Amino acid sequence: MARIGVYVCHCGTNIAGTVDVAAVRDFAAALPGVVVARDYQYMCSDPGQDLMRKDITQMGLDRVVVASCSPRMHEPTFRRALEGAGLNGYLLEMANIREHVSWVTAGVAAATRKAKALVAGAVRRVALHQPLEERYADVTPQALVVGGGIAGIEAALKIADGGFRVHLVEKEPSIGGQMAKLDKTFPTLDCSACILTPKMVAVAQHPNIVLHTYSEVERVDGFVGNFRVTIRHKARSVDMQKCTGCGTCWSKCPYTAPSEFDEGLGKRKLIYIPFPQAVPNKPVIDRERCVKFRSGKCGACQKLCPTGAIDFTQQDELVEESFGAIIVATGYSLLDPGRGPWGYGRYPNVLTALQLERMINASGPTGGHVQVQDGGTPRAVAILHCIGSRDQNYHEYCSNVCCMYSLKLAHLVKEKTGAEVYNFYIDIRAFGKAYEEFYNRVQNEGVYFIRGKGAEVGSRDGRLLVRCEDTLLGKYREVPVDMVVLSPAMEARPDASHLSQVFGIQRSADGFFLEAHAKLEPLKTATDGVFIAGACQGPKDIPYSVAQGAGAAAEVLRLLSAGRVTISPVVAQVAAEICSGCRACLPICPYNAVSYDEVTKVARVNEALCKGCGTCVAACPSGALSVSHFRTPQVLAQIEEVLAV
Repeated sequence: MARIGVYVCHCGTNIAGTVDVAAVRDFAAALPGVVVARDYQYMCSDPGQDLMRKDITQMGLDRVVVASCSPRMHEPTFRRALEGAGLNGYLLEMANIREHVSWVTAGVAAATRKAKALVAGAVRRVALHQPLEERYADVTPQALVVGGGIAGIEAALKIADGGFRVHLVEKEPSIGGQMAKLDKTFPTLDCSACILTPKMVAVAQHPNIVLHTYSEVERVDGFVGNFRVTIRHKARSVDMQKCTGCGTCWSKCPYTAPSEFDEGLGKRKLIYIPFPQAVPNKPVIDRERCVKFRSGKCGACQKLCPTGAIDFTQQDELVEESFGAIIVATGYSLLDPGRGPWGYGRYPNVLTALQLERMINASGPTGGHVQVQDGGTPRAVAILHCIGSRDQNYHEYCSNVCCMYSLKLAHLVKEKTGAEVYNFYIDIRAFGKAYEEFYNRVQNEGVYFIRGKGAEVGSRDGRLLVRCEDTLLGKYREVPVDMVVLSPAMEARPDASHLSQVFGIQRSADGFFLEAHAKLEPLKTATDGVFIAGACQGPKDIPYSVAQGAGAAAEVLRLLSAGRVTISPVVAQVAAEICSGCRACLPICPYNAVSYDEVTKVARVNEALCKGCGTCVAACPSGALSVSHFRTPQVLAQIEEVLAV
């Protein structure tokens, strides 16, 4: 018969404030097979773990039940405690009496009764546990970073500086991301290009970095430590080896199109580099608009190129590489304010914040002059916060950075034009280092703050009219201005759904990629070896994105340096003699861990990919699938005991 020890944690008052832990302890002590039952303030602490270790060695325990918090929080901690006493770590069962009991149950009597039931179920189940052994796999010593914004750049540089080779994939023709479009950064008003460009150049020149611009990840196979990735190099129609970036081609191209980098305010040629500091500083042909591709005429760029680098016959190229770890840093999009009542797309002097950034920038479409459509200088400018964020009609979340970049733009507009500047806000969220001081500075510069969300933008007598409810004055207001600047919500990229499937990443309800644990594992994902960094996880500013890029790089370096990864033994297994080969388990596996063996005609589980979630087990009509550590007799015994209390 098993010799079981039960340990009930107080978790301070998190559990003990609602559950009578002494009563649970005494109840557990009387259960069949229980040799000892104890309670302690913090079972996860060193003294708490010492209690277990001593009991295991001195009392000969061969099973342990810990009644405390979620296994997601401390199961590895307690497994290590068991192993420290010479016991297999999988002879442990946790009863979650915090999240499942004390936090959600009203009344001590009801909570205590429920805690007893969960402990009884855990004791019954742990008696059926079998020792399991972890396995190991070698790690491919190079990493993949997807996304060439500031988070991806930081991650790539840190990994490369750590001595490992890293491939950086960016879908646009140049790295730099959204930060490259900014004029200055808050709160220090550093020139954005001045602090970003050196990092971009460092990426291009680093011997450990392989840069794939104008490229996308097509497919990811394999598992942590051994990913096999297919990268599509889109055809630039320019031979990168021959091109010197002399500029002859784009200066002679006779056709133009709206510039994406200038947010549609300026023009670019049909063979172009996105911006002067682009990395790599070599052009790409816009095949959808190029006259040569559409009609077979023109071809001026090819005729005039001094090195013969223009290649209209160039095709997409697929490249396969192996990686030990992946960082996804694909950034964000901005909400399209044309969907709302703010006049965007209807009035030419209604701009987004990013458009104003380009207008203010000295290399922007107006050479740094803030001007309305007729070329004049605006006398009054309204900046509307929270466009599409903190709004049940669009996104309920706060976009985190809108307050601060709105303050920055207010400062820059005031500085460059002397115009009256009005900020329409719900409340100001200036939480970062030196942010509050910057807010005070802008107030002292004479910028007006109207506490009321800009609800609508109209026009009267040739001027724009911002309508709002001033919640400080308690009245409806209409403020005439010459220019309106909208601060739209940051939102998940349109391709987030596709990327989540490619990389096996889950998404939260707001559409951003979901971290493994919001507090303790903010950079990990549900797929081992795949990390996230920057605004693809949620709205964040530049310092936070840089910190996340560096943090994700540290995770990757830890993995690559170890040289091997641990593979959990809690995985699905197939009883080949029972499997009918119906393949019902294949499409529902969220980790693509189940495949069909054409030779044996049965399902097969890749144990390195499997997370032991049990989805396939539930779907198997013949009962051929099971998950080790969660076999049917174990689960049924636990349920029976819980229901019996």
